[in-house]
Amino acid sequence: MLLFALIVWLPQLVYPSVPSHRLAQVASGERRVELQQAQAQVQNGFRSQLLQALGGMVVMAGAAAGWQQLRLAREGQIAERFTRAIDHLGSDTLDVRLGGIYALERVARNSPADRPTVTDILCAFVREHSPWPVGAPDGPQHPTPVVDSQLSWLTTRAPDVQTALYVLGRRPGHPEEHKMYLSRVDLRRAQLSKAGLEAANLRHTNLSRAYMPQSNLERGQLVNTDLRHAHLRRARLSHADLRDARLDGADLRQAILHGADLRGANLSGARLDEADLTGVRTDDATIWPDDHHPLA
Repeated sequence: MLLFALIVWLPQLVYPSVPSHRLAQVASGERRVELQQAQAQVQNGFRSQLLQALGGMVVMAGAAAGWQQLRLAREGQIAERFTRAIDHLGSDTLDVRLGGIYALERVARNSPADRPTVTDILCAFVREHSPWPVGAPDGPQHPTPVVDSQLSWLTTRAPDVQTALYVLGRRPGHPEEHKMYLSRVDLRRAQLSKAGLEAANLRHTNLSRAYMPQSNLERGQLVNTDLRHAHLRRARLSHADLRDARLDGADLRQAILHGADLRGANLSGARLDEADLTGVRTDDATIWPDDHHPLA
């Protein structure tokens, strides 16, 4: 009712009709009619504009409500997919676990707010399904006395773990993401080519014979990490903490180790052709290849 009154009376307030005493001063009756018609046209024109504006507001309000409903529906779908993916990770069936991993990747791509959580969940999945419990009473000797040259690729031994690593390595970034926690994990012969592992915590992890060319390990925590015979050609290890790391026989050709901490690291037999070793930190315990001692 108020809206109807507004449409009817507002034009008359904005464009009031010519008073009767003013019309009486017009000698020609025909002219008086023309003035009244012109006044009515102005009011009707304003009324039409008012109706159009109100109609536009109604449309915008409807669109906003529709968008809100769509957003809520989308969030509900993402939450449902997220919950189902978590359930799949706990399945005893490999194919179901793989489906859960890829479902989490889709959730992370479609919902930036969930990316940090997805990263944390996948890191926990890797730690749970491929542990390397260094320091535990029944844990493995670290590093092992020898590198197992007969060990198959991780993609064969634990395809779900390898798939989780693929997803983590290509995940989209997020400013609130925690540093990946992959400490004390068995990643022997993992495939991590071009993986984004910057600032990841890989302390005491076994990455012997891992395939990691062009991977990004800048500022990574690699203390006491086993990287023997790892393929790290053109890898980015700037400012990585490699104290006491085992890099025996590792391929570090063209790798960037600028500012890395190599105190206590063993690089015997490593290939360092064209590697960037500017600003590295070393000590008397650092072991270099026999034919390559850049700081001598």
